[in-house]
Amino acid sequence: MQVHLWRVPELIVLWPALYIQWTLARWLLAWGPISRSARARYTVRAALAVAILWLLFGFIFSMSHAARLLPYSWWLLWIRGAALVWALSTAGMFLVGLVWRSLPRFDPGRRAVLRAVGTAALASPVAAVGFAILVERTRFRLREIDLRIPGLPKDLENLRLVQISDIHLSPFLSERDLERAVAMANETRAHVALVTGDLVTTYSDPLESCLRALARLRADAGVLGCLGNHEIFAQCEDDAERLGARRGIRFLRGRSESLRFGEAWINFAGVDYQPIRSPYLIGAARLRRPGQVNVLLSHNPDVFPVAARQRWDLTISGHTHGGQVTVEFLHQYLNVARFFTPFVYGSYQLGPSSLYVTRGIGTVGIPLRFGAPPEIAMIRLCAISS
Repeated sequence: MQVHLWRVPELIVLWPALYIQWTLARWLLAWGPISRSARARYTVRAALAVAILWLLFGFIFSMSHAARLLPYSWWLLWIRGAALVWALSTAGMFLVGLVWRSLPRFDPGRRAVLRAVGTAALASPVAAVGFAILVERTRFRLREIDLRIPGLPKDLENLRLVQISDIHLSPFLSERDLERAVAMANETRAHVALVTGDLVTTYSDPLESCLRALARLRADAGVLGCLGNHEIFAQCEDDAERLGARRGIRFLRGRSESLRFGEAWINFAGVDYQPIRSPYLIGAARLRRPGQVNVLLSHNPDVFPVAARQRWDLTISGHTHGGQVTVEFLHQYLNVARFFTPFVYGSYQLGPSSLYVTRGIGTVGIPLRFGAPPEIAMIRLCAISS
């Protein structure tokens, strides 16, 4: 089994996660009530061993190839996901502990108050993670974006494109949740509906159920899409294309389709996921149509500089989940996705070419969202004022 670090970001934080478990255990063993009790010390060491094994299980079986070795079971998937959640929670506790230990010691009269404050501070990462799992993970938002396209024909002004991406239908996102997202998308009364990849996460996830729910999308010109990296991992690219076509979803795999609105034409082209460290958009330029507005559907937003050189007017992507877990620090958003691409979330411009990257609606690896709420995107095309 070949493992690529760039395909498995979970491995990047595995060793720090294990170090944090060891450090937290060491702090507990040095704490007075525990250090004086042989039974308490044994309990802490046993808990450390369990935590290490749990994290190894969670991180290793988050890899798409390793996940195939597990029998499909919703509770096994939640145990795996909970291990990653535990890693995130204890990382927050570790940072709070570092700050707490750096504070000067106070007089005994204030010790009880400080102990209560410290307990609350240590509990805050756990509370935040709980909110991110139970509330934020499925609190979908509809985001409306105006994108200005140079030379946009009058008949295409205010054309509405609704985008659903990164669904990851699995035990972490139910078919009922997806149906709710589809209903929100339908409220936009879009001209075209777009699905930009990662329908499922692994081979055992319900692809047909996902397509059945997506077939309820309503748009004047129907539903177009492209496929993502998890279709590759699940080895379901051909199945997604075939089953999608039966339900009226046209996945554009190296193909284009021109749509007419009034007297104007807009050309949509789609590519399969473009692997990092490979040449991007080979042969995609031939899918452009002169005299039309050209829109590229690419799951991976990293292709944008190449798309701009090929003179695509608009690229629409997903893949990053907006970071999924994002923390604002000094007016910058810190998340794992920034290690892989500068195009994490929102709209970007290179010359006359535009890009929009959605957060999508699902989760992968960790069943939570923090600072990157799930969204359905409604993109409105606008002309540039003279």
